[in-house]
Order: sequence, then structure tokens, then C-alpha cells
Amino acid sequence: MRRLTLEGVAPVDAARAAVEAGEAELEVATRTAPALPTVQVEGDPDSAGAEFAETFLGTVEAPTAPGDEQTDTVDEAGEAVPAGPTSGGEQTEEPRGRARLRALPGGATGGDAPAAAGPRAASAPAPTSGRVSALVDAALAYSRTACDNLLVLGPEGDPATWWTDLVEPAWLRLSERTVLAGPGEMPEVVLATAALRALRHYTEEFERAMVEAGGPPANHPSRMRKIVLVFAAPDEVVPLSAHALAAALAAQGSMARIVTGPASTHRSVELVTMVRPTAVVLATTQTKPDLDVVHAVNESYPELPIFVGLRADAAATDLPFGPTVQRVRSFTGLLHEVLAVIKAR
Repeated sequence: MRRLTLEGVAPVDAARAAVEAGEAELEVATRTAPALPTVQVEGDPDSAGAEFAETFLGTVEAPTAPGDEQTDTVDEAGEAVPAGPTSGGEQTEEPRGRARLRALPGGATGGDAPAAAGPRAASAPAPTSGRVSALVDAALAYSRTACDNLLVLGPEGDPATWWTDLVEPAWLRLSERTVLAGPGEMPEVVLATAALRALRHYTEEFERAMVEAGGPPANHPSRMRKIVLVFAAPDEVVPLSAHALAAALAAQGSMARIVTGPASTHRSVELVTMVRPTAVVLATTQTKPDLDVVHAVNESYPELPIFVGLRADAAATDLPFGPTVQRVRSFTGLLHEVLAVIKAR
């Protein structure tokens, strides 16, 4: 709760998230919690009108895993002070689960500084789920195991709910952080890799269960006949929303393929010509994505349904006008619109 309030979450929401968090989530959050200030308070609490003085002593680090030892402390100036050697005479390595001063909420150093530019719309509420917070903390601690555990999506799960309630809020929160990372460290990559791994495992298990129940395999003509082609925005670092949408469509018995790698407008039109999809989707978490692909496909195939996920109203003005081009504000709405077109054809 204290960590959430420091990030700007209202105390009542932070308290609710802490109460609703499960034991596994609390354990991850505890091990990856940021360092907390330790103060010594001087004064008589029983004396009316007594004055109190606080002396900063350092910080209390997050608990480490069994067998790990803390290797440094923080002095009054905020500098790391290496501890002495261990009983074996060798300096221990820093535990991977230890949190340091790596990220600033909102990418700013003060509460009144402007927030860093990120994909979330200005009116979007800040996520307060304890599981979301634990996932963000795990990514900031570069803990692949913790992210994998928090992102488990079983064959009976719902990829759409998994995305909207957990992954997307965590992804957007990370995009608003300014991180002081070391070489080879990138919280977004840790989260994205774990999310893609969870989606792949879910799809494999879902397809296996479908075939065992007597359904057609993924490459069967009956399933490939109504395929949805999902594009990501050209500058999307990792098209997580596109993969989540494809998995959500698969959970509803529909087939989707994601366009990855360089895709110029000419190449995009070629792909549409070869695949002959039932619908084309541009799925992105960006507030103002490049819409050249949408224009090119619409000009070549004006009768083809095209759905574009856009949260910001300002970006919608750049969409081509036409009855087959539809702007959708939410991931859930995007999924429902695409499914409606598939069922109608």
C-alpha cells in the first residue's frame, strides 16, 4: 500500500489492492519492493505540544531470497556503501531480486513535473490492481521467473481479460517509467518476453485441447477460410496487443495471423492480396500511430472491413473516411467488432 501511494495511487485504492492481493502476489511485491527510508524519531510522544525531530539513518532494502546476503547499504548522502567481505573472504554478488532506485513514476523528478509521453490516453485511470503492481515490480527487478508466474494463462483462461486487466495496465505503467538500467537490462523486454511466452503456451494448449475434442487443426481449410490479418503500428517496439488480440480471437474459434517485421504500404497490400482476409485490424497501444497501412489497404480494397484500435480522439481524424473503416476505442470493443464481422460472413 505504501509503495502504491508513493506512485500516486489514492490511499483507498492502494488499500483495496493490498487487501485483494493473493499470497503469491504479496510475496513477489515484498521481495521486489523499493528501499524504504529509515528514520530515528526523537521526542516524548506523551507530552502535549512536544516537538519531534527525525534523523535519516539510511534505507531498509527488500527481503532477499534464502541464501542471499545484502552486499551494500546506503549512507546519508544516498550513495551505495559496499559491505565487507563474507565469511568466506569473497564479496557476494548482488541478489537479483533486490530493488534499487531505478525508476521514477511518471518519468519526472517532482510531483508537478509533466508526465513522460506514453501510450496511455490522458483520461485513462491508473491501474490499482495488486497483481498489476506485482508484475511491474517483477519487471523492474528483471525477474523472469516472477513475471512467468504472474502471467500464467491456462487453456481455460480468457486472453482478452488477461490482457485488459493485467498485461496492458502493467505495460502502460512501465512505459511511463524512466529507468536507470544496466547493460542488457530492459524492464519492457522482460515483461514482453514473459507475455509472449504465456500467449504461445496458451495457444498450444488450446489447440491441443480442441483437436483432442475432435475439432479441426489450426491449418485446416475450414479454419483458414475466415482469417483475420492483424497489423501493428510501424514503430511498435513489441506488438503485444496484436498478439493478445490474435489469441483472444483463437479462443473464440477464429483464426488470426500477425504481421511482424518490416511491412511497407506496398508489402502490406501484397499480404492482403495473398491472404484474402475476412478483416484487417491495426492493434496498437500507441496514442498516435502511423496509419499509412490503413490508407493503403483501404484504397486497394475499399470493401474490406478494417478496424483500428485508437484511444485518442485526435488520432482518429487521420483515418480514411469510408463505411468499411471503423475506429474502436477499447481492446474489448475491437474484439467484439471483429467477431461480429466474422460471424456475418
